[in-house]
Amino acid sequence: MDENSLGPGDFFLSLMDDAAEGDAGAPQSAGTGRDDPHGDDALDDPANDGMALLDAYSRAVTNVVEQVGPSVVRLDIRHGGRGRGGSGSGVILSPDGLVLTNSHVVQGAKRADVTVLDGRSFSGRVLGDDPDTDLALVRIDADATLPAAKLGNSKKLKPGEIAIAIGNPLGFDASVTAGVISALGRSLRSKNGRLIEDVIQTDAALNPGNSGGPLVSAQGDVIGINTAIISGAQGICFAVASNTASFVLGQLVAHGKVRRAYLGIGAGTVPLPRRVALRLGLAQKIGAVVSTVEAGGPADHAGLLTGDILLAADGVPITGADDLVRLLDAAKIDRTIPFDVLRRSDRRRFWAALRERN
Repeated sequence: MDENSLGPGDFFLSLMDDAAEGDAGAPQSAGTGRDDPHGDDALDDPANDGMALLDAYSRAVTNVVEQVGPSVVRLDIRHGGRGRGGSGSGVILSPDGLVLTNSHVVQGAKRADVTVLDGRSFSGRVLGDDPDTDLALVRIDADATLPAAKLGNSKKLKPGEIAIAIGNPLGFDASVTAGVISALGRSLRSKNGRLIEDVIQTDAALNPGNSGGPLVSAQGDVIGINTAIISGAQGICFAVASNTASFVLGQLVAHGKVRRAYLGIGAGTVPLPRRVALRLGLAQKIGAVVSTVEAGGPADHAGLLTGDILLAADGVPITGADDLVRLLDAAKIDRTIPFDVLRRSDRRRFWAALRERN
């Protein structure tokens, strides 16, 4: 199955501060030359400018598809004796066959059939699964060199940049949709009820089967892994940011799972108020705003509140929700660590007793 649609109550929003000259020998009219469509005034024609922009946009999308498209695969899930499960998309991130996809695509299975763009089909095994970020990793068994895409740096993204989704929606292989990054730093509730931090919102159309495919920048970098849509809405789709995906990928390769410390908050990325940052002498310009606090969790017991902006954890600066995901690693389990917080216009410190996330 590829249930990548969520209801409107299943996600939380973080706070956001959010030239051709005339043909040789062509007749020229006296005066302004307006009768000549190839005259100088044609260069200033808004319609020509618009066509040039559309041509540039089209070339950008085409180049990205040619570059990244061969790395996008279809996954058909196998459930042992129960036969085939659902299907979805994935993206090859290493030439030896590491494929990143969604946790809800693999559905806890151990095996998958992987079909690449040129029609070849390979058998693959699920190396690891992380429902908390809705990511999973599959390794192709065959000894083959495959076209691999590259993970970009999602921290450098800005709303309004081009976003291109490639996948296999509804069984239509190698489908491409394009749009823009609508917002950054969203929090999205995963299938197991946990909040996924640092999620990208885009209006690039996604449909069942797109799940696990890449969201790609105009430079050809994978900036997210497509994961969900809002049921009944148009142009509201989500992707797990590439920085989060990079962290999870490393953990799954090394350990087959992701061990993480549990703080009990939802968070998004937000700019710091400039006047407050200057007054407090803060070097960083961005922090992680607390969007939700889970009752009875470590953050709740520590006194953190919705609207607090996290500046540092255990002395390490937090410059976005992706930093928080990375910092709450296995080394923080069963430790009580300090969190530096901006509350309204004051810098405060809270101590949270972290435990392992079950």
